[in-house]
Amino acid sequence: MDVLSIIGWGGSALVVLSLLQTRILRLRLLNLVGCVILIGFNAAIAVWPMVGMNAVLAVINLVHLWRLLWHRHDQTEYAVLQVNGDDAYLGHVLAQHHKDISRFNPGFTASGSPYAFLVQHGDRTVGVVLAHDAGDGRAQIDLDYVVPKYRDFTPGEFVYRRSDVFTDHGFHQVLAPPRMRDSTPYLTKLGFHPEGNTLVLDLPRT
Repeated sequence: MDVLSIIGWGGSALVVLSLLQTRILRLRLLNLVGCVILIGFNAAIAVWPMVGMNAVLAVINLVHLWRLLWHRHDQTEYAVLQVNGDDAYLGHVLAQHHKDISRFNPGFTASGSPYAFLVQHGDRTVGVVLAHDAGDGRAQIDLDYVVPKYRDFTPGEFVYRRSDVFTDHGFHQVLAPPRMRDSTPYLTKLGFHPEGNTLVLDLPRT
């Protein structure tokens, strides 16, 4: 097989691989790279209709990537809805993603989490944050979960950035669970700081 054929097959493989991705950002990136490779391959063998098609697809991917990255930290793109801990829809979301949640949070149970927040992107639920009262005006995070498709965008941040989500309940600090220490860079950007073995977010006092 000559080098040009290998390049063509490689570009096609990337396009197919992109369609198997659950994360939307990764899907767009892989699809874009595959399209660019196929533009070069089809131009080299003078198959101009395929050049045109892949060029259009590359532009579409670029536009979607720009929108995704531009709005990833835009609070106007996301809404935080508080629901009851025993809310039926919340239970449905947790049940639907039970295996994925258990993978990253072994032994997790929502029964002790009276404070529940759904992160919405349009009409889609993209994240769940659960917490309970740890005493002394502190809210302990029990779960910070993002559905796989939006995992590259950390939408849970909008819960922490809206201080009224917690201060309205009399909390002045938020505690991250020990298992979230792997997310220290993400939490640090949101204002969490180490306090002993715990990461703590100080909230404005009302």
